[in-house]
Amino acid sequence: MTLFDTIALHASQTPRQPALLGSQGELDYQSLWQQIQQLAGVLQGAGIRRLALQLDNGLPWALIDLASTWAGIVVIPVPHFFSPAQQTWLLDSSGADALVGPEHQGWQAASPLVLMAGRPDEQAVPLWRRLPARLPELPAGTAKITYTSGTTGQPKGVCLSLEQMTAVCGSLALRVAPARVEKHLTLLPLTTLLENLTGLYVPLLTGACSRIPSLGELGFSGSSKLDPAALAQALLRWPSHSLVLVPELLRLLLALCLNTPALATQLGTLRFVAVGGGKVAPELIAHARAAGLPVYEGYGLSECGSVVALNGPHGDRPGSVGLPLPHCQVTIAVDGEVMVSGSAMLGYLGEEGETGSQIATGTSSLTQIATGDLGRLDEEGYLHITGRKKNVQITAFGRNFSPEWVEAQAQLCPAIARIVIFGDGQPANVALIQPLPGSQSQLPEQIARLNQQLPDYARIHHWLPVALDQLPGLLTANGRPRRNEIYHHFSRQISQCLTGETS
Repeated sequence: MTLFDTIALHASQTPRQPALLGSQGELDYQSLWQQIQQLAGVLQGAGIRRLALQLDNGLPWALIDLASTWAGIVVIPVPHFFSPAQQTWLLDSSGADALVGPEHQGWQAASPLVLMAGRPDEQAVPLWRRLPARLPELPAGTAKITYTSGTTGQPKGVCLSLEQMTAVCGSLALRVAPARVEKHLTLLPLTTLLENLTGLYVPLLTGACSRIPSLGELGFSGSSKLDPAALAQALLRWPSHSLVLVPELLRLLLALCLNTPALATQLGTLRFVAVGGGKVAPELIAHARAAGLPVYEGYGLSECGSVVALNGPHGDRPGSVGLPLPHCQVTIAVDGEVMVSGSAMLGYLGEEGETGSQIATGTSSLTQIATGDLGRLDEEGYLHITGRKKNVQITAFGRNFSPEWVEAQAQLCPAIARIVIFGDGQPANVALIQPLPGSQSQLPEQIARLNQQLPDYARIHHWLPVALDQLPGLLTANGRPRRNEIYHHFSRQISQCLTGETS
């Protein structure tokens, strides 16, 4: 059954069961199904074809996403952590003709969308329209365009079908089923595909309740700023059975548990905590479990519908990212690259290529996605990720960026002779900078100006002046930095930058 067949079934069999809960109100399955159909009719009547969705977490986001998808309208989430330039690029490149969210230049106000019509908690959200300057062709069956967080300056739009997303969610529901999750709390932005599927679609498939506070209520601001005290209060206020975390959130959650006994007691209700989106140290998993948190590591990428493998109560091997989900197949190429089939995207928006054409001809199950990650399958089939073919770094908040992209931008700063950036698995980025002789005093101003042009996950948060050319083995014969050698040489100083230690 499709996602919507399942929602309709829950509405018929358990109409009063809570489905969505947010600060704005609550919807049971019967009300949710009614509101989806009602809103879908309004959106179809407005002639909307591609809808960009830029709202905070909450019931409005969930309702618009579900109703648009049910109506056959392509949903284009707009991440709040994108820079203004990246958001503009997303809106222009996607061919969106409608926007729900804040005003953007060139868009005209339309009649607001009324949500939860006919209820005491009825509300309206702003709707904007425009005729897109260009309308890139979409692969047949596209239901959602999710943009990567930008391994280069311009994020890529990944086109996904409802069939693929439902297959991922169905597999996740089976993997998590032994935990008997009845309430899920969304901690990540719903604009990220991971939370969109695991925090909204999976609970609805299983008849559970998705609890969706705003990001501000959780203590978030920007893409990576978080008030730990606010998060602790939110977790006390929104007791749940499951969470999905990035590594930095897991580290924070563990620290909060150790320092706040009341919170640790409250989190005793948790039955399943998935962590992924970046490197997870096995020691962190072990510490979390010792503290009573049922943490399971997983792995995936947007091109494969977000989740490819996941540990679970009935199949768990710490140090691995779990068994591949039942709907997909994982193999290891000769060079060690992880290859995934049976869960391929429809293609990248605006890019004609083998992937898109193969899928369009109905051979998606045979299409392999080259993940760019290196890994191995052990004797029992558990997947272990060992590295990445390309030098893409993933911050501890799950944001992908290419350091070469930022380093190239930094070369526009006159005071910088050489720069190497490190942020893989870290809550902040550290740059090692060799200044031009006599220019070190200009660096703070130039770095501040550079950061204004970058999304905050790619910004330089700390920097150290270094003389790379004075140390043997750190540069190639033609003067290019040797990244691994530089990291090993300066690893202590980088760590001190991140921790604030001075000795």
